[in-house]
Amino acid sequence: MSNHESIPSRKVALAFMAHPDDAEITCAGTLIRLQEFGWEIHIATVTAGDCGSMDAGPEETARTRTAEGTHAAELIGATYHTLNEPDGRVVYDLQSLQKSIDLFREIAPSLVITMPLSDYHADHEISGQLGRASSFVYAAPNASKKQLLAGSQVPYLYYCDAINGHDRMGHPTSPSTYVDITDQLDLKTEMLACHASQLEWLRSHNGIDEYLTAMREHNYCRGGDIGVHAEEAFVQHRGHGHPTNDLLSELFSANRQANSPPPSLQAIH
Repeated sequence: MSNHESIPSRKVALAFMAHPDDAEITCAGTLIRLQEFGWEIHIATVTAGDCGSMDAGPEETARTRTAEGTHAAELIGATYHTLNEPDGRVVYDLQSLQKSIDLFREIAPSLVITMPLSDYHADHEISGQLGRASSFVYAAPNASKKQLLAGSQVPYLYYCDAINGHDRMGHPTSPSTYVDITDQLDLKTEMLACHASQLEWLRSHNGIDEYLTAMREHNYCRGGDIGVHAEEAFVQHRGHGHPTNDLLSELFSANRQANSPPPSLQAIH
């Protein structure tokens, strides 16, 4: 069995997100489980969230949100990073891509969770594109002037669930992988609560009155897909060059991949 078809010896996971709080909404439960399994965890955001306030200016907002992201990561012994690209104006260009590759080079992740390629927010989609491109090329010696760490390789790559489980056009998404986070949901909620500055912003701008409850309800909903209390859902990138075995399901063997019907549907059929 090749290194691409087995659990990697380098246990470093990177959640490469668009904004502070994206990881806590989408994949923090899985990050907690990985940390419990001895993995080194990094949470990175392309932006520092400088547009995430109805009152404060961009510099103050970015400082606040960076501090919130750092605090949330520290709750699980993770390291927080930001590329400081402009919130709401993320673009796929040479500068943003090189900054992303350089960060990957410094971390050398063997597992990457990034944003969905179709979601309600363009920042999410472009961050997913940056995460995908950086995953594939960061270990190429000439891709960055940063030191190439031992164990650098094309990582396992997963896209997190789109918001409310719907793509940019409002169509339901189809996960390939579920991770049971029943026992991690309370700590995940505590991590999201670190982003206190977003309470009024999400209420005013996105029409979300209680973002902690909204996050938990979505995890309950995903849990209902496969008959457990709370789940996070992902789509694995299995394109050429990337590992194709479902690492998350192998690590958390109680998982059921979504390529078979949920238990309720199996009973019907």
